[in-house]
Parts: sequence; structure tokens; C-alpha cells
Amino acid sequence: MANVIGTLFVCGLMLVSAAQLKDVDVPRNYQRLMGLRSLGVEFAEHFRNESLTELDLFISRIPSQEDLLCLADMAQFMQALTGGQLWALKMIDAWGSIPSGLLEGNIFNFGNFDECVRISKEITSSHSINGKYCFLKVSVGSLPQSVALLTNAMRIGSCFPASCSAALMDAFLGQLVQKLFNSNSTSIQIRETSCQTSESKAWDGMTIFTVVLLGLMGSIVLLCTLYDYFLCQDQSSLPVFVKIFSARASSRAIFRIVDNKSNPNIISCLDGIRCMSLIWVVFGHEYGYTLGSPNINTLNVISWAVEPFANFILYAYFSVDSFFFIGGLLVAMVALRSMDKSKGKLNVPLMYLHRFIRIVPILAVAILVYMNLITVITDGPLTYREYHGKEACKKGWFWTLLFIQNYATTNICLDHSWYLAVDMQLYLISPLLLIALYKWGKKAAAGIVVLVLLVSSCLFTTMMINEFTMLAKVLTKEDASKKVYSATHTHAAPWLIGFLFGYFLHLNRGKKFQLSRIAVWSGWVLSLAMIFTSIFAMYPFAKLSAPPLSTLEESLYYTLTRVGWPLALCWIVFACMQGYGGLADSFLSSPLWQPLSRLSYSVYIWHMFIQEVNSRNARTNTYFSDYDVMRNFWSDFGFTLLMAYVLYIIIEAPMAGFDSLLRPRRKSILQPFASREQTQSSIDVQQDHVNDGRNQDEPEVHKDEATASA
Repeated sequence: MANVIGTLFVCGLMLVSAAQLKDVDVPRNYQRLMGLRSLGVEFAEHFRNESLTELDLFISRIPSQEDLLCLADMAQFMQALTGGQLWALKMIDAWGSIPSGLLEGNIFNFGNFDECVRISKEITSSHSINGKYCFLKVSVGSLPQSVALLTNAMRIGSCFPASCSAALMDAFLGQLVQKLFNSNSTSIQIRETSCQTSESKAWDGMTIFTVVLLGLMGSIVLLCTLYDYFLCQDQSSLPVFVKIFSARASSRAIFRIVDNKSNPNIISCLDGIRCMSLIWVVFGHEYGYTLGSPNINTLNVISWAVEPFANFILYAYFSVDSFFFIGGLLVAMVALRSMDKSKGKLNVPLMYLHRFIRIVPILAVAILVYMNLITVITDGPLTYREYHGKEACKKGWFWTLLFIQNYATTNICLDHSWYLAVDMQLYLISPLLLIALYKWGKKAAAGIVVLVLLVSSCLFTTMMINEFTMLAKVLTKEDASKKVYSATHTHAAPWLIGFLFGYFLHLNRGKKFQLSRIAVWSGWVLSLAMIFTSIFAMYPFAKLSAPPLSTLEESLYYTLTRVGWPLALCWIVFACMQGYGGLADSFLSSPLWQPLSRLSYSVYIWHMFIQEVNSRNARTNTYFSDYDVMRNFWSDFGFTLLMAYVLYIIIEAPMAGFDSLLRPRRKSILQPFASREQTQSSIDVQQDHVNDGRNQDEPEVHKDEATASA
């Protein structure tokens, strides 16, 4: 979620200092741009009217064989263009031009990528002229202030013969700019890294390894599924290995609908809370990618940011606190129940082992896939860029697998994996809290309350001392996100409150609370008040004309909402469990949430891969509006569900099956698939059974260990 906030700042919210555009803000160079023909036409006319000596491209060096081949191909191209040959016309037609809507923040004109790279004209039996698509970086001396704050250059598609290097074309275009503008304040640059041809890049070793790994796992799943479907009539006699890898068995567990009334230990509303929070996370990230896309109306983000609806995106990080709350609740409930049955024993090493088996394999595969497969399965003008976190993954992938990336590095491999680090660090200290609760009961609970106050005070002090602000209209300090968003102590309060609430539910399991109508209505009013205050309290101050908040006021808001949000969830869960949930309980406890709940960890891991792939496939400019984001969201979410299901079948379910083999006295190897991953994050991080001493007749707790099936 941190990347969403950052993208919002970068893509427009930092532009609030720009006043309304006035006539005097439009420089003459910009007015000259508006009078240009297509850059491709200008390029062709200039090259056609200049001889090789007049071009004067090789003052400082002797032309190489590659340079001479390029000039020969350019001569062929000009001759074909004069003769009206289709391939030469396409090479000019594929160029972009000065973007229309530049004053609204449109800085891209892609031209036609596919038209360019598909050009292939055979000149001789041994030589062909192929199209080469490159981005021109067009810098104008002084753009209008609002646009200049967004960027100092436009990106325009161009098309050359593939034999021409970007360096040679860069030198030539420099002369073209001098002719057109006779000014040093405007320049056109090309970088070879932005160029693409129809020739596919060779796969490196890690890409091959990733494809082979996925192919091998997929093949094993396919063979086991075929064996299960065609050769085994009696499911009870199915070999354990086949059960672990069979897509048929795993799919049956995913899509099984469990009667919520079948087990009194079930907290069925957690499925709905988890899934709604997951959707909120994915939707928020959708805005991040949309705002970073080549929109024709990027500056409209300024007016969008002060609309009430924008608060659901700007403050979407509360969805993460929902998962921390669920995680803490489940750790306490499940572990304390197991400790009651085992007389206080807690196998901590095995508890950690189970969790690592459930989380690390799919996370490791995700690192490989994000790093190596984005450019393999995408093409288009923007595909020249590698995955934006590839360098961070190369240098610090191990920090991610050690779950300390939120402190160890500023450039995190997989942006959204910061949550896994925070969640794991809180999980690692949970045995100390569990043992304390089991031994000292309410005294230990009082100590945890003090701990909540301490971590909240730490967050408040951090914001006050550093004068941090999280308001979108104010440029945030570079280290603000690291210190007040991804740091573990900033999210410890929701987790600890959930932990204490889980202890409360454990002490009162099976107990029915009789509440008056006034008490029930008061609980709902206070709960909804805390939720909507958390989301909309900053709305009056988001407007550009509104006076800024003091550091004290903003620190109080940021600290208190970290406590108020999970307290509101406590009431929602309690009311639904006690029969006071009404419509909220009917919605959140619907069994239709169960399949998505089981896939939620995979959905969280893979959703940003799908979003980045789809954003890179853009061939034309996009348009920013709430409706367009919603439309793209459902497309991305659908493909994410499909990818999550496939990767669940070939990676996550088999790992859960192997994990189940470590647990003694299991009735069925299929149980872990239905009640396995307990998810704690906006992500549903699998909350493992914390004790292997569970009796055979103990009810399995589905997904959030309290949500599920007998």
C-alpha cells in the first residue's frame, strides 16, 4: 500500500503549488511545438535534404561498419519513401507527434509500436531492413509550471531502421532540433535502453530456471490429477503423494462451501472482513498503477484528490490494519485453545517451521516470477523497462525471505512484501505473549494493554519529532513511509488489540451475552463512527485552500486511528458472533466468501504482477477517472484470481500438504487444504496451527482458524 501513496504523490498530488494556468505561463517554445508537423515527417524531410557530408555526424570519430550500414539503410529508406513504398510509409506513419493535451498533463505519444516492429523489407538475400521502435525524450526549455512539476520531458515514439544505433540517431536528431528551434533550450534524446525490435531477447539463466521450475511443478500436478481422475475410483485409497499434488483434490477443498453452523468455534464473519479488506487493497493498488500510466489528463488528479471518494484510496492502509487485527485474534484463539488441550505446552520451533513452510515457498516463487517473467509475457512500448523492483530483488532478495526487509533496506524486493515482514516479526514474538497469558491470565493482558499504549506513544513521538505529515497535498519526507508506515511498531497496536480480543473470546467461548437494544445500537454507532472518522477526518483539510494541520493534530489523528480502527472491528466481530450483527452479519458471514478467503494469500501475492503486466501492455494513452479505474480493476482482479488459483494448485497446496505430514494424528491429508492457510494480512498470510499437539477430535479452524469448518 505504501507504493500507492507514493505514486499518488509523484503523479500529481505534489503539484498543488501550481496555480491555475495563465497565458503568460505558456512559453514561446511550447507555442512553436504546436506548429510542428509530425516529428516523423520533419525527420524524413530533414534527412532527405541533407547529404552525408552535410549531416556532419562523425566529427569526433571515424564511422564504424554499423554506422555505414545504418546510413545505407537510411538511404534505401528515403528512396523507398520517395517512391511511395508501403514499408517506408509505415516507418514514418509509426512515429508519434507532440502530445495533444500537454497542458492537462499528457506527456506521452506512443505512435504505433506494432506497426514499427513488424516492418521487415528484404533488400538482398542476406540483408533486410527491420523496424526499430525507440522513445524520444523531448525536453522543452520551460514548460508550463504545472506540467514542469510533473516532468521536464515528453516521451514520443519513433521508428528507425534496426541497424541504426540510438547514439547515431541521437546525434542526427540534435541537428534536427537546431534547425527547427535554433535554440539550446529544447533537446531530443534517445537511449538504446528504450529501443525495441521484433527480435526476442535471449532468456537468461534465472528466467530459464523459473520457467523450468513452474513447468516441472505443473507437470507433476497434471500427472497426479490424471491419475486421480482416471485411475483411482476410491478416493480413500488415493496415495498420499497424489493427494498432495492432485488439482482435483485441491480444487474440491477450495470451492467447498462449509455450513457455518456446523462448528460453534467458527467466526464466520472473518471471511467477509478478510475478503473485503483484500478487495480494498487490490483496488487501492489499481489506483496506484493507473496514476502512473500515460494518462491524457494526469493533472486531473489534483481535483480528484479533494473529492470525498478519494479518501477511500488515500487512506486504504486501514485495510492492512484489518488484517493485522485478524492475525492477532487468530494467533491468540487457536494457540490458547491448543495450549488448554496440551496443558500449556507450546512447541515453538515446530510452530515457526509450519509457518515458514506455508509462506516462504510461494514468496520465493513470487520473487522469481516478478523478476524474470514480466518482460517475457508482455510486449508493447513500455516493455523495455524491467520489473521496477528487479535491481532491489537482485541485491536484496534474501532480506525478503528473512522477513526483515522493512528495516534492512530502503528498496524492497516486491513492494507489498513489507506486510509479510511486519506480520512475521509480530508472529515471532507471539509465543512470549501466549505463555504469559496462559500463566498469568488477566495480569498479562493488562501488560499487553500497556504495550499497546507504548507502541502508540512511539508512533506519536516519531511523527512529532520528525514533523512528518501524511496529507496528500504536502510533499512527504523521504523517510516518512519507512518510519511511520512500514515499521513494525506502527502496526503493532492493531495486532495486539486483535490478540487481546482473541484472548477475550477464548475466555468466553460458548458464552451468550444478553445486551439491551440501547447497548447494541450504541455499539454499532460508535463502531461506525470510528470507521468513518478514520477514513474521512482528513477530508476537510485535503482541499488546496484549506489551512494545513499542525504536526500535533496530524500525529494525534494517525496514532488514535491505529487504535480506533481495530476497536471498531472488535465490536463488529463480537456483534456478529452474539447475534447482533443483522445485515452486516448476513453479508460478512455469507458462505460465498469462503473460496476467495482460501485463495486470499495467493491473490495478495500475485495481484501486483497482473496489474504491472497489464499496465505495461498499453499501446495508447489512458484516461484517468474513477469509472475507468473500476473497470480495469475487475479485469485485473479476474486475471489475478485465475493466476492465484493456478499457482495455489501447483505451489501453495502441495506445500500445505507436505506441511500436514509434519502434524501427527491427522484424520485426512485433505484437511489442511480446507482449513490450512490462516491468513493474516491484507494479504491473508497463513496463520499456522501453533501447536502440533492438537487432539484428533479437535475441530479444524478454517482459514482464519476460527472461520471455518469442522
